[in-house]
Amino acid sequence: MTHRQNSWILGGLALAFIALTAAAEAPTLKFTFSDVNAPGATETDTYGINNAGVIAGDWVDSAGVQHGMVLTAKKLLSPTNKTCTTTPGSTSIAFYAINSADVAVGWCLNNNGKEVGFTFGGGKFTNVAIKGALEIESTGINNAGDIAGTYVDSAGNQHGFLLAGTKLTTIDAPGVQATFGWSVNNYGVVTVYGTNSAGTYVSFTTKDGKKFTQYSAPQAGSLGTVIHAIDSKGDIDGTYYDSASNVHGWLWNKTAYYSLDDPNGCKCDTRADGLNDTLTVVGRYSTSLGGASVGYKATTSQ
Repeated sequence: MTHRQNSWILGGLALAFIALTAAAEAPTLKFTFSDVNAPGATETDTYGINNAGVIAGDWVDSAGVQHGMVLTAKKLLSPTNKTCTTTPGSTSIAFYAINSADVAVGWCLNNNGKEVGFTFGGGKFTNVAIKGALEIESTGINNAGDIAGTYVDSAGNQHGFLLAGTKLTTIDAPGVQATFGWSVNNYGVVTVYGTNSAGTYVSFTTKDGKKFTQYSAPQAGSLGTVIHAIDSKGDIDGTYYDSASNVHGWLWNKTAYYSLDDPNGCKCDTRADGLNDTLTVVGRYSTSLGGASVGYKATTSQ
């Protein structure tokens, strides 16, 4: 359940910096956590959630085989993509986001060990195509069907991307070695991140791939901040590493920053991955740093 990182150097662009600090006058949000487990799973990863509460992710069975997951309150759907490998223990398939039409987006490893992006809707898989791309991770989708993610070009360079119909916007975040794209909201704002020359994660939003706004969790240590989902109101979630390299989720809600730790976990390994317009967060926690993932859903109230 990990992203493979490449080490290619990308050019930097101008940016604006936003420090995520809690505003004293802002209403305080409260979070109610509940576990999300696929039946029979030894591990569950929840990556995305739409406004109807349908969750996208993956789960691992007792044989160590990973399956894609589209989960409602009443049904678990684990469709098989013939493009993907089924080797036990491999990162064979996962869904990372799902839109209002219940079209999910994800990626898998094919039989050659290459990353293949796809959408899944109406019972059908469709590969995401980018001309000249050697590998594609598709991880975000909005209600218009625009797709965000990461691709490796024919020269081996890694980029974030936004694919709106047939229009491709290549995104190279400033000052990072390789860009990862994660999500896109209904206004075309994309979240991207990467590591700088010091090995610190840095995170941005962008709409055109030219102007970038940076986000940094105030409690982040030298490993930095990873951005994930953005909703249609501009709320954002992600993961940060504290000074002890422990992992925490975070939520940026207009004027205030919140740290997220699932109460059932070790308080050292919680990640926030998905977010919908009702400020429902989904992600993963474990009971030991780096341990098997348990999915969670966190609802918010004031």
